[in-house]
Amino acid sequence: MSQQAPAAVRSDSAIDADDVTIAYVGGGSRQWAPNLIRDLAQSDLHGEVRLYDEYVESAERNAEFGNWVHGEADVEPSTEWSYEATDSLETALSGADVVVLSTQYDPAETFVHDLDIPKEYGIYGAVSATIGPGGIFRAMRTVPLYREFAAAIREHCPGAWVFNYTNPVHFVTRALYDEYPDVNALGLCHEVLGTRSHLADIASEKLDVDAERSDVSVNVKGINHFTWVDEARCKGVDLWPLLEDLVDSERAHREFSWDDLADESVFVDNWQVTWELFRRFGVLPAAGDRHLVEYATWFIQGGQEGLNRWGVKRTGSDYRAKHWTPAESEQTTDVEAWLDGEKEFELTESDEVFVDILRGLVGEDEYVTNVNLPNVGQVSDLQSEAVVETNAVVRANEVKPMAAGGFPRPVRALISGHVDTIETVIEASRDGDVDAAFQGFLIDQQVRTLQTEEARELFAELVAAQEDYLDEWDLAESTVLAEADAYSAD
Repeated sequence: MSQQAPAAVRSDSAIDADDVTIAYVGGGSRQWAPNLIRDLAQSDLHGEVRLYDEYVESAERNAEFGNWVHGEADVEPSTEWSYEATDSLETALSGADVVVLSTQYDPAETFVHDLDIPKEYGIYGAVSATIGPGGIFRAMRTVPLYREFAAAIREHCPGAWVFNYTNPVHFVTRALYDEYPDVNALGLCHEVLGTRSHLADIASEKLDVDAERSDVSVNVKGINHFTWVDEARCKGVDLWPLLEDLVDSERAHREFSWDDLADESVFVDNWQVTWELFRRFGVLPAAGDRHLVEYATWFIQGGQEGLNRWGVKRTGSDYRAKHWTPAESEQTTDVEAWLDGEKEFELTESDEVFVDILRGLVGEDEYVTNVNLPNVGQVSDLQSEAVVETNAVVRANEVKPMAAGGFPRPVRALISGHVDTIETVIEASRDGDVDAAFQGFLIDQQVRTLQTEEARELFAELVAAQEDYLDEWDLAESTVLAEADAYSAD
C-alpha cells in the first residue's frame, strides 16, 4: 500500500539572512542562551536578538554577554548580532522572524516535588521531566503559559518560526498547535543527536572508519524521549547487521551497582536499557537510558537498585535544587567569569542544531534533522495530530517531515499509551479541567502500578505542593481533589 507524503509546515514570510530578528522567550537562560550566542557568532547570519525573561536581570546579563562577544571579547566573530533585554513579551515578539522558547519554573519549588513525592509511592522516575507523575505535573504547570505564548505569537508575529526547547517537549509543542493551529512550531531535542553520535563511535570502533555524528543517518520515529530507529547507516554502510551482532555481546549484557555509579554524572548513559529493548523488540531506542526507563517502565521497578542494575543513576531533588543556584551550578555557563576576565573565553560551538535549521529556513542550505511536529502521516500508525518526532527536511521557508513508517505491534502499544496520556492532559488544559487531567494521570504507565485511590492521593499531594503554579486549573471544582480531602480528613 502506498504511503502519502506528509504535509510540510510552511511560512509565507521569507527570512533575510542578513537581518534576522530572534525573540528569545526565557532569554535569561543560564546555559542555552550563552550557547546560542556563541553559535550565532560563528554563523554566516546577521541580525538582532531580543531577550525576554521574567527575571529581567538575567536577560540583561545575557544581552551584555552577547554584545561583549561581538565587541570587546578577544575573539573574532564571523557575523554581526546585537542583543537587547526586555521585560515586555510584546516588544520581544513584535515582527520577529524566529521565536525561541526555553523556560522553566524554579526547580526548588516545583521539580523537587516531582521527584520526591512520587518516590514515597514507590515510583522512582529517573528524571521526572517529560512523562510519569513528574512529567505530567511539569506539563500542567507549563502548558497554560505556553497557550498564552501561542496566543501572543498569533497576535504579534503570526508567521514566525517557533523553536521550542522547553520540556516536556511533546506536551508543550502540542499545546502551541492546540492553541494556534497555524503556528510554525518545531519541538527540538538533542537525544537523537546523541544516539547518532554513539552509533558513529561504534562504527569507528568496529568498522575501522573515522566517523562522526554527521556521517550517521537514521530513520527515526516515535515521541520525544521515546524515539526509535529501524534503519541506521554510516557513510553509506548499513549498521544493522553490526548492531544485531553486538546485542548478543558482553557489552550489551552489563550490570551495575550503586557503587559502580557513585562517581558518575546523573547524565551517564551505559546503553544497557537501549540494548535490552533492542533485544526484545527488534528496533533500537534513540534516546538516553535515563529517559527510556520512564516510558518503558519495567526498568524503574525495584526502586534505586532496579535503576542502578541497568546503569542508570537517578537525578535526585538535591541535584535539581543545587543546580538552580548559579554559584554552584555545573550546568551554568560561566558568563560572569568571562565578562570579568576571571576565566579565559573561547568561541566554541555547542552540539545543538539551531543554526543549521535557521540556515535551512533562510535558504542557505537544505538540512535534515529530527524535529517534533503534529503527525500528518510521518508515523503511519500513531494518532493523527499527536506530536511525533521524526526526521524532516528543512529548506527555504519550509520544514517537511519525512515518512518514517510504523512500529511492531508491541512498540506501538507502548507509545500509543503515552500519546493517550499526553492528549488527555492537553484536552483537559483547554478549560482547566482538573478531573480530566487526573484521567490522563491515571492512565500513565508509571501511575498504573498504583491502586486508583493511591493514584488519587499522589495526584492531590502533588497539587498541594505546587498549587501556586497551577493558577489556570480549576482546583476548587475538582471532584478528585475533594475526594482526596475527605479521605485525609477521615
